[in-house]
Amino acid sequence: MQLKQLEVFVQVARLKSFSKAAEALYLTQPTISAHISALENELGTKLVVRSTKEIQLTATGSVLYSYANQILGLCERAEQDVKTASSDIQGTLSIAASTVPSQYLLPRILPSLRQRYPKVFFQIYQGDSSQVAQRIFENGAELGIIGSPIQKAGCVCTPFFSERMVIVTPNTPEYRELDGQMTGQMLRSSFFLAREPGSGTRKRSEEFLRSIGVDPRDLSLAAQFQSTESILQGVKNGLGIAIVSGLAASDYVQMGAILSFDFDSPLLTRQFYLIHHRNRPHSPAAAMLLQELPRFFRDEPTGEAAGGEEKPEP
Repeated sequence: MQLKQLEVFVQVARLKSFSKAAEALYLTQPTISAHISALENELGTKLVVRSTKEIQLTATGSVLYSYANQILGLCERAEQDVKTASSDIQGTLSIAASTVPSQYLLPRILPSLRQRYPKVFFQIYQGDSSQVAQRIFENGAELGIIGSPIQKAGCVCTPFFSERMVIVTPNTPEYRELDGQMTGQMLRSSFFLAREPGSGTRKRSEEFLRSIGVDPRDLSLAAQFQSTESILQGVKNGLGIAIVSGLAASDYVQMGAILSFDFDSPLLTRQFYLIHHRNRPHSPAAAMLLQELPRFFRDEPTGEAAGGEEKPEP
């Protein structure tokens, strides 16, 4: 079997048409037919069923299609890895990220990466998790970082680090008297600040509240914001309390601007996910980031800075 024959076969199988495969590969239709016939003769079996409507794979064709995809994918990755190893990593790396990764995670990571890879320009887009997934799907960004896994055709989500969410309050005598022990009653009686619907932070916060018997609909909601930074400013100025990323709150807590409370619940630990398109090879810059991220969290766990225990993941 030749790689060109497998490439032709995969395109015919995907597009279910000899003519469309010819257009996609810039070949003539007779050439496409010749490649498929040669492949069938070599393997001694029919791979496709030709009809007046569209092409269908036979049982043996389906088996070959699975292997052919893997073989061609390995060839693409091999080519990309060779290019990465033989040239400087440079160019623009577009990353789409939800609010917390965009505002608090990437600014922490990128300075050290810029020192090691000064020819890479990082272009960051911010949106909620669904907007990030849509941008990846539409090829508007090469990699994405989100706080909730998304089911999107062609997209793959991989957990790569976890953090602890915290309850933050104004630094006032009322909350200092709690001596670090937040109660469900205090959550019910305090004014609350929340992120917008669709935010991964809000979704996780509401799951936690319900788990301790607090209905999010019963909270006294003072305001809704579209960024964690706005919420932290609101807490600092006494507008209310909130559940936010420990990574985001750490600087405010260290300065004494707000108070931070943990709560004995696994639901306050959440994953962040890398998202990318399954069928697109990574650029050298993207491959670099995928290699460096696990190393960064292994060497510098973010959970300590955020006031919680970090558990890096691959």
